[in-house]
Amino acid sequence: MIYWMALPVMAYYIIFQYVPMYGASIAFKDFSPMKGILGSSWVGMQHFNDFFKDVYFGRILSNTLLISLYNIIFGFPAPIILALLLNEVRKNVLKRFVQSVTYLPHFISVLVLCGLIVDFTARNGIVNDLLAFMGMERITMLLKPELFRTIYVSSNIWQEVGWGSIIYLAALAGIDQDLYEAATIDGAGRFKQMLHVTLPGIMPTIIILFILRMGSMMNVGFDKIFLLYNPITYETSDVISTYVYRKGILEANYSFSAAVGLFNSVINFVLLVVTNKISKKVNETSLW
Repeated sequence: MIYWMALPVMAYYIIFQYVPMYGASIAFKDFSPMKGILGSSWVGMQHFNDFFKDVYFGRILSNTLLISLYNIIFGFPAPIILALLLNEVRKNVLKRFVQSVTYLPHFISVLVLCGLIVDFTARNGIVNDLLAFMGMERITMLLKPELFRTIYVSSNIWQEVGWGSIIYLAALAGIDQDLYEAATIDGAGRFKQMLHVTLPGIMPTIIILFILRMGSMMNVGFDKIFLLYNPITYETSDVISTYVYRKGILEANYSFSAAVGLFNSVINFVLLVVTNKISKKVNETSLW
Protein backbone atom coordinates (compact mmCIF):
# COMPACT_ATOMS: atom_id res chain seq x y z
CA MET A 1 0.00 0.00 0.00
CA ILE A 2 2.91 2.32 0.64
CA TYR A 3 4.05 1.93 -2.98
CA TRP A 4 0.50 2.67 -4.18
CA MET A 5 0.58 5.87 -2.10
CA ALA A 6 3.83 6.87 -3.82
CA LEU A 7 2.33 6.51 -7.32
CA PRO A 8 0.71 10.00 -7.49
CA VAL A 9 4.03 11.63 -6.54
CA MET A 10 5.93 9.52 -9.07
CA ALA A 11 3.33 10.33 -11.74
CA TYR A 12 3.67 14.03 -11.00
CA TYR A 13 7.44 14.03 -11.48
CA ILE A 14 7.28 11.85 -14.58
CA ILE A 15 4.58 13.93 -16.29
CA PHE A 16 5.64 17.42 -15.26
CA GLN A 17 9.40 17.08 -14.73
CA TYR A 18 10.82 14.31 -16.92
CA VAL A 19 8.54 14.29 -19.99
CA PRO A 20 8.99 18.06 -20.61
CA MET A 21 12.75 17.48 -20.79
CA TYR A 22 12.21 16.43 -24.39
CA GLY A 23 11.24 20.01 -25.15
CA ALA A 24 14.74 21.14 -24.17
CA SER A 25 15.87 19.84 -27.55
CA ILE A 26 14.59 23.06 -29.16
CA ALA A 27 17.69 24.70 -27.68
CA PHE A 28 19.60 22.95 -30.48
CA LYS A 29 17.02 23.69 -33.18
CA ASP A 30 15.62 26.62 -35.10
CA PHE A 31 12.21 26.00 -33.55
CA SER A 32 9.06 27.03 -35.38
CA PRO A 33 5.62 26.46 -33.78
CA MET A 34 4.23 25.70 -37.25
CA LYS A 35 6.77 22.91 -37.86
CA GLY A 36 6.83 21.56 -34.31
CA ILE A 37 9.80 20.12 -32.46
CA LEU A 38 10.36 17.22 -34.84
CA GLY A 39 9.99 19.32 -37.98
CA SER A 40 12.33 22.12 -36.92
CA SER A 41 15.85 22.05 -38.30
CA TRP A 42 18.95 21.44 -36.18
CA VAL A 43 21.36 24.32 -35.63
CA GLY A 44 23.62 22.69 -33.02
CA MET A 45 25.29 25.06 -30.56
CA GLN A 46 24.41 28.23 -32.47
CA HIS A 47 22.04 29.63 -29.83
CA PHE A 48 24.57 28.99 -27.06
CA ASN A 49 27.27 30.80 -29.05
CA ASP A 50 24.91 33.71 -29.68
CA PHE A 51 24.17 33.90 -25.95
CA PHE A 52 27.85 33.87 -24.96
CA LYS A 53 28.57 36.60 -27.51
CA ASP A 54 25.55 38.69 -26.49
CA VAL A 55 26.40 42.18 -25.27
CA TYR A 56 24.33 41.57 -22.12
CA PHE A 57 25.84 38.17 -21.26
CA GLY A 58 28.32 39.53 -18.70
CA ARG A 59 25.71 41.76 -17.07
CA ILE A 60 23.00 39.17 -16.54
CA LEU A 61 25.46 36.48 -15.44
CA SER A 62 27.16 38.75 -12.88
CA ASN A 63 23.81 40.04 -11.60
CA THR A 64 22.49 36.50 -11.18
CA LEU A 65 25.61 35.34 -9.37
CA LEU A 66 25.86 38.41 -7.13
CA ILE A 67 22.22 38.35 -6.04
CA SER A 68 22.44 34.59 -5.37
CA LEU A 69 25.72 35.07 -3.49
CA TYR A 70 24.22 37.82 -1.33
CA ASN A 71 21.22 35.61 -0.63
CA ILE A 72 23.53 32.83 0.53
CA ILE A 73 25.83 35.06 2.61
CA PHE A 74 23.06 37.01 4.35
CA GLY A 75 19.91 34.96 3.77
CA PHE A 76 21.12 31.42 4.49
CA PRO A 77 22.39 32.05 8.05
CA ALA A 78 19.34 34.15 9.01
CA PRO A 79 16.91 31.27 9.77
CA ILE A 80 19.71 29.40 11.60
CA ILE A 81 20.34 32.41 13.85
CA LEU A 82 16.60 32.86 14.44
CA ALA A 83 16.19 29.18 15.34
CA LEU A 84 19.12 29.36 17.76
CA LEU A 85 17.68 32.46 19.41
CA LEU A 86 14.21 30.94 19.69
CA ASN A 87 15.74 27.82 21.17
CA GLU A 88 17.09 29.93 24.03
CA VAL A 89 13.71 31.51 24.82
CA ARG A 90 12.15 29.84 27.84
CA LYS A 91 8.80 31.67 27.85
CA ASN A 92 6.54 29.75 25.47
CA VAL A 93 4.14 32.68 25.00
CA LEU A 94 6.94 34.93 23.72
CA LYS A 95 8.38 32.12 21.61
CA ARG A 96 5.05 31.38 19.90
CA PHE A 97 4.45 35.10 19.32
CA VAL A 98 7.84 35.59 17.63
CA GLN A 99 7.32 32.45 15.53
CA SER A 100 3.89 33.62 14.35
CA VAL A 101 5.15 37.10 13.46
CA THR A 102 8.14 35.76 11.52
CA TYR A 103 6.11 33.06 9.73
CA LEU A 104 3.40 35.40 8.42
CA PRO A 105 5.39 37.15 5.62
CA HIS A 106 5.94 33.76 3.94
CA PHE A 107 2.21 33.48 3.26
CA ILE A 108 1.95 36.91 1.61
CA SER A 109 1.73 36.58 -2.16
CA VAL A 110 4.65 37.90 -4.18
CA LEU A 111 2.41 40.48 -5.85
CA VAL A 112 1.23 41.90 -2.52
CA LEU A 113 4.76 41.76 -1.11
CA CYS A 114 6.19 43.70 -4.05
CA GLY A 115 3.38 46.24 -3.70
CA LEU A 116 4.39 46.75 -0.07
CA ILE A 117 8.04 47.13 -1.05
CA VAL A 118 7.16 49.72 -3.70
CA ASP A 119 5.10 51.70 -1.18
CA PHE A 120 7.70 51.45 1.60
CA THR A 121 10.59 52.55 -0.64
CA ALA A 122 8.68 55.29 -2.47
CA ARG A 123 9.73 58.90 -2.03
CA ASN A 124 6.94 59.45 0.50
CA GLY A 125 7.16 55.93 1.96
CA ILE A 126 7.92 54.85 5.50
CA VAL A 127 11.61 54.17 4.79
CA ASN A 128 12.11 57.68 3.45
CA ASP A 129 10.18 59.06 6.43
CA LEU A 130 12.78 57.45 8.69
CA LEU A 131 15.62 58.77 6.54
CA ALA A 132 14.13 62.27 6.58
CA PHE A 133 13.77 62.06 10.37
CA MET A 134 17.52 61.35 10.56
CA GLY A 135 18.24 64.33 8.32
CA MET A 136 18.89 62.41 5.11
CA GLU A 137 17.55 63.19 1.65
CA ARG A 138 14.42 61.48 0.34
CA ILE A 139 14.98 59.25 -2.71
CA THR A 140 12.92 56.87 -4.84
CA MET A 141 14.87 53.78 -3.94
CA LEU A 142 13.69 51.46 -6.71
CA LEU A 143 15.02 53.94 -9.25
CA LYS A 144 18.52 53.66 -7.81
CA PRO A 145 20.43 50.72 -9.40
CA GLU A 146 22.90 50.57 -6.52
CA LEU A 147 20.08 49.91 -4.02
CA PHE A 148 18.20 47.19 -5.90
CA ARG A 149 20.20 44.20 -4.64
CA THR A 150 19.99 45.43 -1.04
CA ILE A 151 16.22 45.84 -1.29
CA TYR A 152 15.78 42.44 -2.95
CA VAL A 153 17.94 40.48 -0.51
CA SER A 154 16.69 42.20 2.66
CA SER A 155 13.03 41.76 1.67
CA ASN A 156 13.76 38.11 0.84
CA ILE A 157 15.19 37.59 4.32
CA TRP A 158 12.18 39.28 5.90
CA GLN A 159 9.79 37.05 3.95
CA GLU A 160 11.51 33.70 4.46
CA VAL A 161 13.49 33.85 7.72
CA GLY A 162 10.65 32.56 9.88
CA TRP A 163 9.56 29.82 7.52
CA GLY A 164 13.13 28.68 6.97
CA SER A 165 13.71 28.37 10.71
CA ILE A 166 11.08 25.63 11.08
CA ILE A 167 13.32 22.82 9.88
CA TYR A 168 16.15 23.98 12.17
CA LEU A 169 13.79 24.11 15.15
CA ALA A 170 12.77 20.54 14.34
CA ALA A 171 16.44 19.53 14.23
CA LEU A 172 17.04 21.27 17.56
CA ALA A 173 14.19 19.31 19.12
CA GLY A 174 15.98 16.07 18.22
CA ILE A 175 19.17 16.87 20.15
CA ASP A 176 19.66 14.64 23.19
CA GLN A 177 19.04 16.73 26.34
CA ASP A 178 21.59 14.64 28.24
CA LEU A 179 24.28 16.38 26.23
CA TYR A 180 23.23 19.74 27.68
CA GLU A 181 23.25 18.30 31.19
CA ALA A 182 26.74 16.91 30.66
CA ALA A 183 27.92 20.27 29.29
CA THR A 184 26.42 22.05 32.31
CA ILE A 185 28.24 19.68 34.70
CA ASP A 186 31.48 20.44 32.83
CA GLY A 187 30.91 24.14 33.51
CA ALA A 188 29.73 25.22 30.04
CA GLY A 189 27.47 28.26 29.97
CA ARG A 190 24.59 28.84 27.55
CA PHE A 191 26.86 30.27 24.86
CA LYS A 192 29.37 27.41 25.03
CA GLN A 193 26.51 24.91 25.02
CA MET A 194 25.29 26.48 21.80
CA LEU A 195 28.77 26.27 20.26
CA HIS A 196 29.65 22.73 21.34
CA VAL A 197 26.25 20.99 21.56
CA THR A 198 23.56 22.84 19.62
CA LEU A 199 25.48 23.75 16.47
CA PRO A 200 27.13 20.30 16.05
CA GLY A 201 23.69 18.74 16.60
CA ILE A 202 22.10 20.60 13.69
CA MET A 203 25.19 20.71 11.46
CA PRO A 204 24.10 17.78 9.21
CA THR A 205 20.81 19.61 8.55
CA ILE A 206 22.66 22.85 7.78
CA ILE A 207 25.00 21.09 5.36
CA ILE A 208 22.20 19.28 3.49
CA LEU A 209 20.20 22.51 3.09
CA PHE A 210 23.33 24.36 1.98
CA ILE A 211 23.98 21.76 -0.72
CA LEU A 212 20.39 22.10 -1.93
CA ARG A 213 20.72 25.88 -1.92
CA MET A 214 23.86 25.67 -4.04
CA GLY A 215 21.92 23.49 -6.49
CA SER A 216 19.52 26.35 -7.12
CA MET A 217 22.05 29.18 -6.96
CA MET A 218 21.30 30.38 -10.49
CA ASN A 219 17.54 30.35 -9.95
CA VAL A 220 16.96 33.91 -8.79
CA GLY A 221 13.22 34.41 -8.34
CA PHE A 222 11.70 35.73 -11.58
CA ASP A 223 8.39 37.01 -10.17
CA LYS A 224 9.84 39.31 -7.56
CA ILE A 225 12.52 40.81 -9.78
CA PHE A 226 10.04 41.23 -12.65
CA LEU A 227 7.67 43.15 -10.37
CA LEU A 228 10.40 45.36 -8.89
CA TYR A 229 12.86 46.09 -11.68
CA ASN A 230 12.65 48.66 -14.49
CA PRO A 231 14.89 49.70 -17.41
CA ILE A 232 16.67 52.22 -15.16
CA THR A 233 17.90 49.46 -12.84
CA TYR A 234 18.67 46.82 -15.48
CA GLU A 235 22.40 47.17 -14.86
CA THR A 236 22.05 45.61 -11.39
CA SER A 237 18.65 43.85 -11.53
CA ASP A 238 18.49 42.11 -14.90
CA VAL A 239 19.09 38.38 -14.34
CA ILE A 240 18.94 35.24 -16.48
CA SER A 241 15.27 34.52 -15.77
CA THR A 242 14.10 38.01 -16.78
CA TYR A 243 16.35 37.91 -19.84
CA VAL A 244 14.80 34.58 -20.86
CA TYR A 245 11.32 36.11 -20.43
CA ARG A 246 12.10 39.02 -22.72
CA LYS A 247 13.72 36.82 -25.34
CA GLY A 248 11.26 33.95 -25.21
CA ILE A 249 7.91 35.61 -24.54
CA LEU A 250 8.25 39.18 -25.78
CA GLU A 251 10.47 38.46 -28.78
CA ALA A 252 9.14 34.90 -29.41
CA ASN A 253 12.70 33.59 -29.75
CA TYR A 254 11.87 30.23 -28.22
CA SER A 255 15.00 28.31 -29.17
CA PHE A 256 17.35 30.99 -27.90
CA SER A 257 15.52 31.30 -24.57
CA ALA A 258 15.50 27.49 -24.23
CA ALA A 259 19.27 27.47 -24.74
CA VAL A 260 19.74 30.10 -22.04
CA GLY A 261 17.47 28.18 -19.66
CA LEU A 262 19.34 24.94 -20.36
CA PHE A 263 22.67 26.67 -19.69
CA ASN A 264 21.25 27.88 -16.38
CA SER A 265 20.14 24.37 -15.40
CA VAL A 266 23.50 22.83 -16.31
CA ILE A 267 25.34 25.35 -14.11
CA ASN A 268 22.99 24.53 -11.22
CA PHE A 269 23.60 20.81 -11.71
CA VAL A 270 27.38 21.26 -11.74
CA LEU A 271 27.26 23.39 -8.57
CA LEU A 272 25.12 20.77 -6.83
CA VAL A 273 27.46 17.88 -7.73
CA VAL A 274 30.63 19.80 -6.83
CA THR A 275 29.25 21.05 -3.50
CA ASN A 276 27.99 17.57 -2.61
CA LYS A 277 31.37 16.02 -3.43
CA ILE A 278 33.30 18.60 -1.39
CA SER A 279 30.95 18.13 1.57
CA LYS A 280 31.32 14.35 1.39
CA LYS A 281 35.10 14.61 1.50
CA VAL A 282 35.26 17.26 4.22
CA ASN A 283 32.68 16.01 6.75
CA GLU A 284 31.13 12.86 5.25
CA THR A 285 27.69 14.48 5.00
CA SER A 286 26.12 14.49 1.55
CA LEU A 287 22.94 13.93 -0.44
CA TRP A 288 24.30 10.76 -2.02
